[in-house]
Amino acid sequence: MTAMIDHHDSLSRVAGPVLRPGDEGYAEEVAGFNATHLPAPAVVVGATCAEDVAAAVAHAAATGCKVAVQATGHGLLDELFGTVLVSTKRLTGVTVDPVARTARVGAGVRWREVIDAAAPHGLAPLNGSSSHVGVVGYTTGGGLGPMARRFGFAADHVRRFTLVTADARIRDVTPETEPDLFWAVRGGKGNFGIITEIEFDLMPVTRFYGGAVAFGAADAAAVLHAWREWAPTLPEDTTTSVALLRVPPDPALPEPLRGRFVVALRFAHLGPADEGAALLAPMRTVAEPVLDMVADLPYAAVDAVHMDPTDPMPVWDRGGALRELPAEAVDALLATAGPDVDVPLAMVELRLLGGAVGRPAEIPNAVSGREAAFSLYTLGVLAGPPVEVVAASTAAVLEAMRPWACARGLVNLLGQAGPARVAALWDDADRARLRSIREGVDPTGLFGTNVVIG
Repeated sequence: MTAMIDHHDSLSRVAGPVLRPGDEGYAEEVAGFNATHLPAPAVVVGATCAEDVAAAVAHAAATGCKVAVQATGHGLLDELFGTVLVSTKRLTGVTVDPVARTARVGAGVRWREVIDAAAPHGLAPLNGSSSHVGVVGYTTGGGLGPMARRFGFAADHVRRFTLVTADARIRDVTPETEPDLFWAVRGGKGNFGIITEIEFDLMPVTRFYGGAVAFGAADAAAVLHAWREWAPTLPEDTTTSVALLRVPPDPALPEPLRGRFVVALRFAHLGPADEGAALLAPMRTVAEPVLDMVADLPYAAVDAVHMDPTDPMPVWDRGGALRELPAEAVDALLATAGPDVDVPLAMVELRLLGGAVGRPAEIPNAVSGREAAFSLYTLGVLAGPPVEVVAASTAAVLEAMRPWACARGLVNLLGQAGPARVAALWDDADRARLRSIREGVDPTGLFGTNVVIG
């Protein structure tokens, strides 16, 4: 089905709220998870359906404004001055088909809602490290989660989606109806339109053996060097990461972690618990953990692996990817972000890639970074040090790791990167194809530069 709204229609046709600066409820409507930026769009449209989105896009085209979209605000990168912001948080429908093993969800849905809807049917989605993150933004950037090495990126398992393009058309996008858009949006992130609904595969997973093992600062070097040798030996049913964490003195956190520097080993194994315990055993003997929270868990408890925060906060993040992780790279990481360095970084993380992540999707898509062996991600909280200091620290880590870096990393883990860095994620052929598709559906650049592809 394809529908169209006249570009001269006014926002009076929108069923949801239409708010401008100064209106009651405006600040709450535009607020997002990343509190570094305080969005101030010219108008925010609280969409309740695809037709509301189309009306907002038509209004922007008629008034010469850019369009931005926000569900949870995790990917918010600027203040959105002069834009029409489409808020999709009211698009909250979740439908699970247990026979087809699929879910169809609205653009405002977070992974927690999908996890809870799928679990009674013995199924699970390919969510990320935090169930608090929105489904659509995560998936269009590829989507790397605790089951990625077994099943690949979330984008690899999309069946169809509803997309509103710059001409205010509501498009049903499948491999048959819109093959170019189906390729581009799955991995190409933004700039092609606004997704209002998405359908994807669910996996027959009910439990896993996993969680986190935390080690003290004195053991950081031993743990990282052991992890770099151990992680690549793991089977595809196992996903792991390791993070250098400067933990705040938050009373909500386990007491052994509060206010400390710890090395958190994250582990998720889809096989039997005894098999997982045997795989993890070598790392448990590297040093004495300060806390071991690994257990056999229902899939609904998947947040226990990364324990990501859920409260909004001002952050500055940067990321990349590595083709290898030799001993020299671990030493370089410790020299710039280890326990003996005074840096304002809350987290520096390495994730093991490979497995299904490194193989092409059954239906090709624009996901970048498949050739990488590890991802690298740095994050600082802007609660004290100015942004310039935090940005310099994240840049120093990436620079130290540059000898082992891949040019084509992961969109969702890039953080605050410039247009040239984003464009470099794709090879010449894919970058040209993405540019051509974008110009075909948005020749005037209505959707701005949320993700620049050239």
